[in-house]
Amino acid sequence: MKEQFKKIEEWSLYKERPLIISGPCSAESREQVLQGARELAATGRVDIFRAGVWKPRTRPNSFEGVGKEGLKWLREVKESVGLPVATEVANASHTNDALKFGVDLLWIGARTSANPFAMQEIADALNGVDVPVLVKNPINPDLNLWVGAIERIVASGITQIGAIHRGFSTIEQGQFRNQPLWLLPIELKRMMPTLPLLCDPSHIGGAREHLHHLSQKALDLNYDGLMIESHIDPDSALSDNSQQVNSEGLVKLLSSLILRDQIPGTSTNFDTLSELRAKIDLYDEQLLELLGQRMQIAQEIGEYKKGNNIAIFQSSRWEVIMEQVLQQGAQKGLSAEFIGSLFRAIHQESINHQNKVMNL
Repeated sequence: MKEQFKKIEEWSLYKERPLIISGPCSAESREQVLQGARELAATGRVDIFRAGVWKPRTRPNSFEGVGKEGLKWLREVKESVGLPVATEVANASHTNDALKFGVDLLWIGARTSANPFAMQEIADALNGVDVPVLVKNPINPDLNLWVGAIERIVASGITQIGAIHRGFSTIEQGQFRNQPLWLLPIELKRMMPTLPLLCDPSHIGGAREHLHHLSQKALDLNYDGLMIESHIDPDSALSDNSQQVNSEGLVKLLSSLILRDQIPGTSTNFDTLSELRAKIDLYDEQLLELLGQRMQIAQEIGEYKKGNNIAIFQSSRWEVIMEQVLQQGAQKGLSAEFIGSLFRAIHQESINHQNKVMNL
C-alpha cells in the first residue's frame, strides 16, 4: 500500500512545502467566506482555502453549519478568488454534494474516522474519483483505527491521500484542548513512510496562543503541512473562536516559523538521528507531564493524611511499590539499579510534596 500514496509535491493543489490550508472553522455567510478568502489569497501564503459547511457538534443547540448552501460560496471562492477549496465530509451525501460543487479537497473529521461504517460509506461514494482526501486522527488515541480509516479510502482508489494530526481526547487534562501524543502520528509515518502528514494546531491547542509552539514542533518533526483556522473577525466566530486568527495573525505566525532543512534523499525517512532525538524529546515531555500529575495525586494524599492524622511515610506501601516497579522494569529491560534510583527519587519528591501540605 505504501506505493499507492502520492506525495503532496505531486498534487495539483501543491505549491511548495509546507502545504498551508487555512480558512474559518465554519462558513457563516457568503460575505464572510468571500472576504476571508480574498484576505488569505492576498497574503500569498495559503495554498488551499478551507471552511466547514457541516459541523458535527457535541451539543445539539450549537451552530451546526449552513449545509449545502455553503458549497455555493466555496465554488464562488474557487471561481472568483482563485484558491482551491476544501471542506469536511462525514457521510456519502456530504461527499456527493461536495464533489458536485467542485470542492477540490475533502477532509474527514475525528468523529467520522472513528466510525468504520461511516468511513466505508464515504469510501464507496469516492469510488471512481481521485480527489485529494485527508483523514484526521480518531478522537481517541487508537492508531489501528486511524490506519483502518486510511486503508478504506485507499481501497476505493484514492491515491491523493494524507493524514491530519489534530490531537486526541484523553482522561488527563493538559495545557491543550486535545493532547498531541506526537508519538502516534510518528508511528503512523513509520508504518506509511510516503503518506503526507499535516498538523492541525488549531484543534490541538484550542487557543491561538498555542499555535506557534505546535506548528513549529510539527515542522521540526518533518510534517508536510499545516491546517490553521482563520477568520475575518475571530472573536465573533460562531464556532471555535478562541483558536482562530485573522489573516494578519496568520502571516505573522507563518513568518515566525523555521523550516528545517531536509537531508537529501531521506525526506521520508523517520529514522535519522535528528528525528530519533525528536522522539526522545517527546518521551521526555510525556514523562514530565506524568510526573507532574503523579505529584498532584501525592499532594491530595497528603491532604487526606493531614485531615485524618496519618503519618506520611508508610513502609509497607513503599515495599509494595518497589517490588512492583522492579518486576515491571525487569520485564522492560531496565536494570534494578536504574529503577531503584529512579523510584527512590520519585518517592522522595512525593514525600516533599506531602510535607508541604502537612505543614501548611
